[in-house]
Amino acid sequence: MSPTFKTAGVLGAGAWGTALAQLCARAGLGVTLWTRTSALATALAETRRNDLYLPGVALAPTIHPTSDLADLASADLILATTPAQHMRGVLASLAPHLRPSAPVILCAKGVEQGSLKLMTDVLAETLPAARPAVLSGPSFAADVARGSPTAVTLACPDLALGEALAQALATPTFRPYLTDDLIGAEAGGAVKNVLAIACGVVEGCGLGDLVLTCSSPQSRNMSVGLALGRGETLEAALAGKRSVAEGVASAPAVRALGMRLGVEMPISEAVGKIVAGEIGVEQAIEDLLSRPLKSET
Repeated sequence: MSPTFKTAGVLGAGAWGTALAQLCARAGLGVTLWTRTSALATALAETRRNDLYLPGVALAPTIHPTSDLADLASADLILATTPAQHMRGVLASLAPHLRPSAPVILCAKGVEQGSLKLMTDVLAETLPAARPAVLSGPSFAADVARGSPTAVTLACPDLALGEALAQALATPTFRPYLTDDLIGAEAGGAVKNVLAIACGVVEGCGLGDLVLTCSSPQSRNMSVGLALGRGETLEAALAGKRSVAEGVASAPAVRALGMRLGVEMPISEAVGKIVAGEIGVEQAIEDLLSRPLKSET
């Protein structure tokens, strides 16, 4: 018999976490939205808005903001939106409070620096009893929060659980497509953030409009790439941004993981070198264009 979900806990009250909390509320779930800072939790509860990360969106009345992880103890499912480089610590802190065998939907896209592990690996090490799922796909937080039509990938190795999760999150404007390929969903999500920076670099340099029809400056990662391509430093590109551009942290990890696995990833390697300050944009482009001519299949 498929499980029935009535409540959801959302880890992280940034733009994506707030948007997914809105989605869960729209889907009829009671929602506990956790943030690590008590000041933000108080502001969310009092103003019913998150102008810091997702301005212009009024929080649904069924969303309960909190800075206490114990408040997630009764949640039927967890959506973890914490940035990838902080995911391990947050999940470890959640461990004493999580319901046994509760499903945890990983919504952050990245590779952990140092360990070079995907978020499902991090989840398995910190919450071994949790049932994993991954939410990925082409979506922007503001669009999801406002109920714009959105289709995403929901990966879950337990298809019965995946179907129940999809039913719990689906709304008339939000459609999860189910798959059992956790690694594919994770790897695709992590690498696309690095490639988004590369697309931004190309556009920022003015090297043609090839990517215009399939990208958007709404992307936090592409906006960083745009700034880099215009000649700004990484520090300047990130200045004033409250939301995390996951690709910046994932780029060196993706680069290192590709080298470890023997997978050639020239664009990701170039972005990794740029954000690490090893080379400039012009040198990266020159290196890519001077690669040996060969079949890429």
